[in-house]
This record gives sequence, structure tokens and C-alpha cells, in this order.
Amino acid sequence: MTAIVITATGTDIGKTVFAAALTAALDGCYWKPVQAGLDDGSDLERVGRLSGLPADRLLSEAYRLTTPCSPHRAAEIDGVTIDVEALEPPQCDRSLVVEGAGGVLVPFTRQTTFADVMARWGLPVVLVAATSLGTISHSLAAIEALRARGVDIRGIAFVGDAVEDSEATIAAMGKVKRLGRLPIVSPLEPATLAAAFAANFDLADFR
Repeated sequence: MTAIVITATGTDIGKTVFAAALTAALDGCYWKPVQAGLDDGSDLERVGRLSGLPADRLLSEAYRLTTPCSPHRAAEIDGVTIDVEALEPPQCDRSLVVEGAGGVLVPFTRQTTFADVMARWGLPVVLVAATSLGTISHSLAAIEALRARGVDIRGIAFVGDAVEDSEATIAAMGKVKRLGRLPIVSPLEPATLAAAFAANFDLADFR
């Protein structure tokens, strides 16, 4: 099994849409270890709709938490303890795409961030970043946090309208590979998302 982790510089970046596109392109499996917030449905369900993959490729979360907030707090509200030492990617007979919750340093517990978990897994990571204002600082901070833990950063994938200087600056200053940019896809459907991903990314970068 090959696996790759998708994380982001923060919330509402477009990470789930990117993860859906990548999972479909790899014809793989998808797993999100912790889902926090269920009122609007889960990211697992959204990836299923956007990827068009069969249900057996959409692997159940280890933790499904009710409140839409940081996993550590959502778990406390639900009376659940997240056992980060037991949190391991599930087995899959094809490529596995793992989507994190929120940004790089989102707490899974009051002692452990998702970056710490990624470091323990030892899997390659793709950082998803928006192209909007503030992305340079947010992206470079995320890159530093990952590097400080020895995480293998496969590259950075942007989401949004093209902002050439910001994208180039992050790649150069962060010393990371610029994988491509997923534009805003409308209408957002499996076929349009797949076409946008294929036009803007080289699948070899994710294998």
C-alpha cells in the first residue's frame, strides 16, 4: 500500500475538494482519521460525492465528533478520548489518501497536534494552500512546523485564482515543490473536478 497525507494551512482552504480530486485521479481509497462537525454532513460523504468512487473505497473515520471545532475540544465535548498512539492509517489494496482535520497544527489532544501524528506515521505530505491574501505567511509557517518534525513534504498545491508572485514566493522561500493549482471549479461535480485536476497537476508527483 502507498499512502499520502493531505494537510492544509488552515480551515476552509479547499483541502477536501483537493483530496477528492486526488483520490479519484489515483483511483484510490480515502480516509479522514478525525471528523469534527456533522451538522452539514461529513467530509467522507463529500469526497464520495465529488470523487464518484464506490463506497468501499471510502474508509470510515476513527473518530466522528459532533461539534465543528478543533478535534481536541470536540472530543472533550463528546466525552471521547482520542488515542493518538493507536491512530494508524487503515490498510487498502491501492493508493490511500489521508485527509487531516483543519491545519497543520490543529490539536488532536491537548498534548498532540496533527503535525505530530504525521511525523509518527512517516508518510509523505502534500500541503494545500489558498492563493488569497495572507497565504505566504500561513504557508511558510506550516512548512516550518512540518520540517521541524522531520515530515517529508512532497510539495505544495494551491487552490483558488492564480496569484503568481505569492505561489512562486512560497515555493522558493519554503524550498518546496510547486505541484500546481486547482482553480475554483464551477459547477463542482465529479467530471468538472476531475478535468480541472488533470489539467493542472501531474499525477506522477503523487505516486
